[in-house]
Amino acid sequence: MERENGYLTVYLALCLTLILSLYLALIEGARRGGAAMESACAAEIGMQNIMAEYHRELFNQFNLFALDSSYGTRICGRKNTEAHLMEYLKRNLSMEDVFAGKYLYRDFFGLQAYDAELTGVSILTDEKGAVFRGMAIEAVKNDVGLKLLEEVQDWMSVVQVNGLAEADYEAESRKLDEALEEYDGMEVQISENESVFLEVDNPAAQLNTKRGLGTLHLVIENTASLSPKILSGAEPVSRRMEQGILHSGNMPVQPAEDLWSRVLFQEYLLRYLDHYGDEAGGGALDYQIEYLIAGKEQDTENLKSVAGRLSAIREAANVVYLLTDPEKSLEIEEAAILACGLFALPELIPLVKAAILFGWAYAESVYDVKTLLAGGKIPLMKDKSSWHYSLSSALYGGMEDSGGSGRGLSYEDYLRILMTLTGLDTLTVRAMDMVEADIRQTPGNSYFRLDACYGELEALMRIDSSFGYRFEIRRKRAYQ
Repeated sequence: MERENGYLTVYLALCLTLILSLYLALIEGARRGGAAMESACAAEIGMQNIMAEYHRELFNQFNLFALDSSYGTRICGRKNTEAHLMEYLKRNLSMEDVFAGKYLYRDFFGLQAYDAELTGVSILTDEKGAVFRGMAIEAVKNDVGLKLLEEVQDWMSVVQVNGLAEADYEAESRKLDEALEEYDGMEVQISENESVFLEVDNPAAQLNTKRGLGTLHLVIENTASLSPKILSGAEPVSRRMEQGILHSGNMPVQPAEDLWSRVLFQEYLLRYLDHYGDEAGGGALDYQIEYLIAGKEQDTENLKSVAGRLSAIREAANVVYLLTDPEKSLEIEEAAILACGLFALPELIPLVKAAILFGWAYAESVYDVKTLLAGGKIPLMKDKSSWHYSLSSALYGGMEDSGGSGRGLSYEDYLRILMTLTGLDTLTVRAMDMVEADIRQTPGNSYFRLDACYGELEALMRIDSSFGYRFEIRRKRAYQ
């Protein structure tokens, strides 16, 4: 009997050894698997915590999500964000928030954060603002219909076919003035024994004098009421980009450059930036869309430049109409013959005709721009029903009237055309200038800079266990 009991004791000992080994192996596997899961959860939560630190003012004003790596200080960079991520990892792995954790529970995994490194970042200013532009497009793409794309395509087709953006009739008018001055006082032989001095009366001389005042003074009666704001403070994005001192990321960027993306981006700008006639008043500049087009530091200069470009486009369109309207062409010819008088040289008539043509078109363009700035509408190409000035009113009138709402394109529509004619990179960089300058106007954001803002992050987090494990977890997160 004792011998049998001995066999049983050895057998039981062997079984318990195997069972205990299996049990310990299962515990160790559970520990390792649980530690890996807890590390992954802590890393996920840490990344979510980091992404939740998006810049509130940037979101409130411009509906853009981005992480400001400066956190309101003068110093920006990955080290700041890595420190924040490390702090979140430590807190997520600690048992400080567990009730009576030191007394009632044992840390089964023994995890602690060892290192957190940002291996990749995408900065809003990367690729000349392509990241910023992409985020802006995402912010409005669900609110803009394809009808707008069709309209912009039609407008740009008219502009390109008729050469409205390339024409420079102001320079042509100056050349005509110089040419007519050469004929003024010329001696003309009218018979064998008689000659007279030719006196050339340029019908458009009065208009050309007004042209020299500048379009802005003709279309806005009280220029003293215009915004006096000047873009000041720290160097804008555009200047820092020229100097090559912008922070840059290391993640691939896919620039959105097709026409639909451009239209969406321009709609974002029109929605979130101010322009003449729609000024909120709290920004660094009041005429911000005009700044995107002209790039001047002063509001008045930007509006002056845009008004001049609008006048040039309208003058070119008006010249096209006058040349294609038989009645008005006949009026111009009759006025030129009458102005030249009985003893005119044959080559003088075409010069006077051209002067009258450009003068009439310019007077009409002043009316057009004045109407647009007053909130009215002007068609891109006019017809008899939309033409305003008679020839006599244009040449000798005061150009003081402006139209009502009318039909056609609004000032905002013409801004769309001018933005489309502006280089996409230029438009984007200047838009970043405005966003950055506006954010700096708000409390606590005087050091804000877009080249410190991350739109996408990739992080490598290393977590150690007191039981000899080390976990390396890589995660990528983006706001888009």
